[in-house]
Amino acid sequence: MPIPSRAALVDHLVRTRIAGNVATPRDNNLSHYRKLANGDRHYWLGLELGERWRDEQDVLAVMAERCGVGDDPGHREGQDTIDPELTVDALDRLAARLRKAAAGRERVLFATGHPGGLLDVHRQTADALRAAGCEIVRIPGGLMAEEGMVFQFAGVAVLERGATLWHTHSPAPMAAILDGLEHIGEPQPDLVVADHGWAGCAGQRGLDAVGYADSNDPALFIGEAEGTLQVTVPLDDHVTDPRFYDPMTEYLLDAAGLC
Repeated sequence: MPIPSRAALVDHLVRTRIAGNVATPRDNNLSHYRKLANGDRHYWLGLELGERWRDEQDVLAVMAERCGVGDDPGHREGQDTIDPELTVDALDRLAARLRKAAAGRERVLFATGHPGGLLDVHRQTADALRAAGCEIVRIPGGLMAEEGMVFQFAGVAVLERGATLWHTHSPAPMAAILDGLEHIGEPQPDLVVADHGWAGCAGQRGLDAVGYADSNDPALFIGEAEGTLQVTVPLDDHVTDPRFYDPMTEYLLDAAGLC
């Protein structure tokens, strides 16, 4: 597969609805922004936001700036958007951090709460960093969180319940991993590449963390705005075919010098 140019990737993101006119409706986005502002910790994704984001309009302003949703507070229903140019800008920032990890042969932990969408994005990135000399962190065995087991599949930490990889935004699985590493005397990762609560928990603990997030999950974008996370990539995190992410991953790895 040829590595796409920036323009070709933007076209692909829009065509596959990874960005552009995304599937998440406007009312769902605004509902989540309101719940975050009202202090519902489920929407804080492992970050400690305190009293700093109590105004829903402040949350909307961050999401318009960093994700590309509509900035009109009067737009309450219907179509909402992710700006594909912002997605590619964030991929470029992520590539710079991956390049640094490769140059320093860092210890990198990968994790996802979206195995149905983003597992292979993380797996391909982990394989590329491993080939570049990085150590992909192996998590301790026997970890439990959210009534499930935390384990690694293809080098990516996931949550499993009832023999099924589980979709979760909870920070608890990442907390279990980081606590487990400390318990067995292993150093913490130099870099965490994850999504949602997994990335938020790592960033909140002071680790270098980067993540992917959808337009209805504002916490990681706020985390990047505040400097708790290094990069948040805006995208629809579960499109109809996970193979749609492959050109995006190819672009990322090429930009990072990992192809």
